[in-house]
Amino acid sequence: MRLHTKLMTGICVLIILMGVIFELTFINILESGLKKEKGNTALSVAQSVSHIPEIKEAFNEDNPASTIQPIAERIRKQIGAEFIVIGNRNEIRYSHPNPERLGQKMVGGDNGRVFKGEPIISESTGTLGPSLRGKAPIQSDGRIIGVVSVGFLQKDIEEEVSSLQRKILYTTLFILLGGILIALLISLNIKKAIFGLEPKEIAWMYQEKHAILESIHEGIIAIDNEGRITVVNETAHQILHIPNDILLRGKRIEDVIEDTHLLDVVSTGQAEYDREFMIQGEVFVVNRIPILNKRGHVKGAVASLRNKSELSNLLQELSHIKSYAEGLRAQTHEYSNRLYTLLGLIQLGSYKEAIEFISKEVDVAQGFINFLMQEIPDPIIAGFILGKVSLASELKIHFTVDRESSFKDVPAEIGRETLVTIIGNLVNNAFEAVRENGKEKKKVSLFLTDLGKELIIEVEDNGKGIAPEDYERIFQTGFTTKDSKSNAGIGLSLVQDAIESLGASITYSSNEGDGTVFTIAIPKVRGRLDE
Repeated sequence: MRLHTKLMTGICVLIILMGVIFELTFINILESGLKKEKGNTALSVAQSVSHIPEIKEAFNEDNPASTIQPIAERIRKQIGAEFIVIGNRNEIRYSHPNPERLGQKMVGGDNGRVFKGEPIISESTGTLGPSLRGKAPIQSDGRIIGVVSVGFLQKDIEEEVSSLQRKILYTTLFILLGGILIALLISLNIKKAIFGLEPKEIAWMYQEKHAILESIHEGIIAIDNEGRITVVNETAHQILHIPNDILLRGKRIEDVIEDTHLLDVVSTGQAEYDREFMIQGEVFVVNRIPILNKRGHVKGAVASLRNKSELSNLLQELSHIKSYAEGLRAQTHEYSNRLYTLLGLIQLGSYKEAIEFISKEVDVAQGFINFLMQEIPDPIIAGFILGKVSLASELKIHFTVDRESSFKDVPAEIGRETLVTIIGNLVNNAFEAVRENGKEKKKVSLFLTDLGKELIIEVEDNGKGIAPEDYERIFQTGFTTKDSKSNAGIGLSLVQDAIESLGASITYSSNEGDGTVFTIAIPKVRGRLDE
């Protein structure tokens, strides 16, 4: 059974049950109350009649009924009672609604307590049928001389109850119909509010949402339009250094993180992407997006947080892969050209020239490789530089590694990938700079030294240089002076992140139109960088 049907059925059954219980309870209370009211009325009238002097005096007359009957009938008609019967100690009637029964004995057998001086309310069957009676003794000079019985027939009381019962029934039916209509509206509204989903579907979606949030490597925090946190995943707890057992849902976002700007997104409805944000000394890249309902009204906002260092590491890995791929491609192209040259010499029969060509290439290559192996023994850095040499050859760039370079004393705690990131991005930027300078001789040089307490990396080019107005912006992500904008504006930003992670420093000098020199100083022991 669907939720809509269950709600409708359940509410209708509840309303009908309440209506039936209400009617039965109210009728029972009404009947009891009416009987009590009639009984008290009958007793009150009986006691009042018992104190009428004319009636007491009539008991001494030869024909008491002639005096008592008119008085009793007049009172009976005024109060609407079925009968007022007055009798003597022998229960002989002096008044009765039916004059033919005057002088006859009273019926009911409930006068014993009255003749003892006790007024009573009783139910008994008389000559007119079952009735509710109020009885009081008539006393004169301290003696009980008679009895007054005032009664209402049970069938009259039942008819009055039935009349009220019909009115209650109509009212109850009206309430039931209104309740059923309200139940229908409630069930339809609930169905609309939950988009027609069933409880099992909602439970599954909740579990699915929870699993998705926890599987996301980014921190996720969502708020409502009043700034209260509605969703926060485990990664966000870790970013905020707050244990998972501390409930953040329901707290105001400002009490957890200061200056999140999420409330600004709620007020403006404008999304913000790739903004840097500082949390407890760490830099995060944050995206802030408003949450909209079907009508386009802002109901909250959600933020995703990612540690900037993780993004930087990813960019570094991509940069390394790209550099390796370019080096392999350049080497393949370069050696293909040499093989074609060698093939041509052999086909021409110039064996002597072929042997000299091979010897020369071997000597040059072997000499450079021997230099790298001796002065830069780390295979990762040496292999990377060798790849850049091949790339420069393909790009027609004169790339040299200073023969005074030495990079033997590199501490193990300094990551080789970080050094490759620094060297690679500086060399790549230099290659781009000399390719756009329009000069016939395009030169880039690399100098490495480990003498002293720092590792020194120096890259020099004869490119077009850096304009003075760009000095303050060259390390900003996305900023570039290159004519080609593809993948530009990232290299120096990665270098900046890398040297910050090593506690290093970077300096540069540039003359516009003459080239640029970048110098990196990396302390071998963290925190001992010379000025």
